[in-house]
Amino acid sequence: MNFRYLYYLPSLALVLAMGACADEKITDEERTPVNELPEWFYAGGELGTTLLSTTNAYEQPAPAVERAGLYQSFKNGEALFEKPFMANRDGVRGGLGPVYIRTSCTHCHPNYGHGTRVHEGSFNTNEIGNGCLLVVYDPATDAYVSWLAGMPQGHAVAPFKAPIDESKVKVHWMNAVDDWNNTFADGESYELQYPQVTVPADAIYVVNRGYQLPGAYEVKLESTIGIYGTGLLDAITEEDILAQYRLEENDGFMVNGFNPAFYSNGEWQSMYANSLQGDGTGYVRRYTYALSRGPLQDAAGANAIWNITNVTRSDRRYHYLDAAGTYALYSSKDPEVQAGFEEYVSRIDPDHRHPSYWTGTLEDRIMAYLTDKELDVEMTDDEYTDLMVWHRGLAVPAVRNVDDPDVVRGKQLFSEIGCDYCHRPCWTTGPDNIVDPAKFFKGNELPRFPYQKIWPYTDMVQHKLLMANDIRGGWCRTTPLWGRGLHQKITGSPTADRMHDCRARTTMEAIMWHGFSPQSDARYSVEKFRDLPKADRDAVIKFVDAI
Repeated sequence: MNFRYLYYLPSLALVLAMGACADEKITDEERTPVNELPEWFYAGGELGTTLLSTTNAYEQPAPAVERAGLYQSFKNGEALFEKPFMANRDGVRGGLGPVYIRTSCTHCHPNYGHGTRVHEGSFNTNEIGNGCLLVVYDPATDAYVSWLAGMPQGHAVAPFKAPIDESKVKVHWMNAVDDWNNTFADGESYELQYPQVTVPADAIYVVNRGYQLPGAYEVKLESTIGIYGTGLLDAITEEDILAQYRLEENDGFMVNGFNPAFYSNGEWQSMYANSLQGDGTGYVRRYTYALSRGPLQDAAGANAIWNITNVTRSDRRYHYLDAAGTYALYSSKDPEVQAGFEEYVSRIDPDHRHPSYWTGTLEDRIMAYLTDKELDVEMTDDEYTDLMVWHRGLAVPAVRNVDDPDVVRGKQLFSEIGCDYCHRPCWTTGPDNIVDPAKFFKGNELPRFPYQKIWPYTDMVQHKLLMANDIRGGWCRTTPLWGRGLHQKITGSPTADRMHDCRARTTMEAIMWHGFSPQSDARYSVEKFRDLPKADRDAVIKFVDAI
């Protein structure tokens, strides 16, 4: 960023700190003069942008947090995100296990960002930065297998054993060649790689205990996404998202259409609903690559703080295990688990508050514990609220180098070749009347982002790119591009780690993966990108890295 702009930055902070209540629409008098800065500089709008571009740029509270007086709650939630959970029953952040995926959120989201690329050969989830999860699915249906949790666990608290032995999981990076032989007409070349994952049957705990797999399975990698700015996306109205779907349907530019499970003929075919904690009301799907989640208050982060660690809370008083119940069944029959259960249960229920843990055979007792729906609460309601204040309140870094002619030129070209159709540049949030499908939050305890013009560069819609070893099911929500250009600086990763499995080591590779298949929804734009002279291609990349 040009240092002459620093003159204007303190005025923005002052205006935001002294502004009106978060539930009021910002008036013209409250708006910060733009002066020489273009409006797209403020990626998260006035209430959601941080002016930092340092190594902690993803970690900043949005101005809306301080306006609402929620800074201390934000910092409390930040600690829950950063610090490891423990298997102890007392003290801070207790309750880890009996099986779990990671001990902390920051393992998957280094410096609050997108996960980093998995190394060749191994799959070590104890390594900070490995944000990839194993996606184990039935190739005939693309559905998750039922004999593992949808997010498979590679760790356990003794005497229990991990559902997957991570030491036997192997990741190999394979080379791919596109229709253009990975070369532009002017001779510039690039490389393409994708991950191939193997999980042998003897890495699966229940198989080693005698379980017969019902059919074939395959495995893919799927990385975490950046979590900053998700509160702003939650503030986009459902009506505006539906309008975007209808616009794209009428335009008919997407050769693969829409995921028919979610949308067709101008209407939703499936909405997100929670009938377990909530009342089953349907909400527009807006989060995860697979669009498996609706409003943020019951979306990936709200789910992950429970299922990644298996730490219970008042609305989730049960363990996150596989849908078929195989882990509980085979653990209860395991002589080694039985031998250690007495000591384990004495620690987790010293006052014998759960009679079913103490009566009957060891097999019955272990089953009772693993399948209990009334487990003790390990994360308090206040802690969970603080975590979600933090989650919803993370700011988006401002755009860098907005006065660089190459960045400005790249922005124009990004639009001219059609990239901004799926990577829609801007939205305006609505009144941000917070809703929660799980009926835990009332809304007034969380930061809000009403009437903000934001620049996430996503249409919030799923499309197909049809890459080699593609994402499970093929459909993938357009990933927001805001802030992603800071990934290497913030995480220290040697590569850009773009795409759903971090396959793209550079922005160039990410662009070219979009056109790998002639049937890709982005093929047209990639062909136009290929027609650009090198200086213009570089400008597009510079723009994408700046936003």
